[in-house]
Amino acid sequence: MEFEQYSAVLLVTSPDAPALSDEEAAALQDAHLAYLASLHEAGYLLAVGPLADPDGELRGLSILNVGPERARELKEADPAVRAGVYRLRVLPWRVPAGLVHFTPGFVPRSLADVIGTNSAPG
Repeated sequence: MEFEQYSAVLLVTSPDAPALSDEEAAALQDAHLAYLASLHEAGYLLAVGPLADPDGELRGLSILNVGPERARELKEADPAVRAGVYRLRVLPWRVPAGLVHFTPGFVPRSLADVIGTNSAPG
């Protein structure tokens, strides 16, 4: 049986995250979202989104079409990871070939995109 390899990357809340003002947090979130959108546009990021973890530890999930080492390199460049807000858990994910399909879509570049004050490209 053939398998396709992806990497699942979990964003984990850092226990020693820096204290940020509301303005700093918003600017960092915009930089984080813009970085994710750039990974998607470059073809690395297949799926991404926040997680609703009742414990508050797990914050987001990304699926990348590269091996775990490259996925870690790409995700370590995320401004929110570099700022110490999040840590990473990188997991190789193998699935039977052809089992999953990802359709390119719109990944928001900012909080304004998320809340709908910017128009998504049509």
